[in-house]
Amino acid sequence: MTEYLRGSCLCGGVEYKADKKSVRSASHCYCTMCQKQHGAASGTYANVASAGFNFEKGADLVTEFHSSDHGRRGFCKVCGSTLTWRSTQAPDRIAITLGTMEPEYEGPVQHELHTDTKPRWLPTA
Repeated sequence: MTEYLRGSCLCGGVEYKADKKSVRSASHCYCTMCQKQHGAASGTYANVASAGFNFEKGADLVTEFHSSDHGRRGFCKVCGSTLTWRSTQAPDRIAITLGTMEPEYEGPVQHELHTDTKPRWLPTA
């Protein structure tokens, strides 16, 4: 039986699921684009197989912003919740935001990306 990661946007109009076994890794991304999109120090994502991901509800409410030549950021056009990040250079993978998952993501976050732009105001561990 396939186990899934599940999540939704803030307004509940969009719901998704992803094959839990397809998680390659989870990362905090400190690039300035993630900071601006999330309004936070980082965007935190789990990288999963595109083949095991789908919107179960509200796919018509999801829109994408082309933030770079290859980057596509998916969000709910009603409430603005960030849901996905994908690259045209890796069409077999999609990154889903950990903060939108229900129940809470239980796996480890293995990577910190773009630490050169990590905010100085973050507390040190």
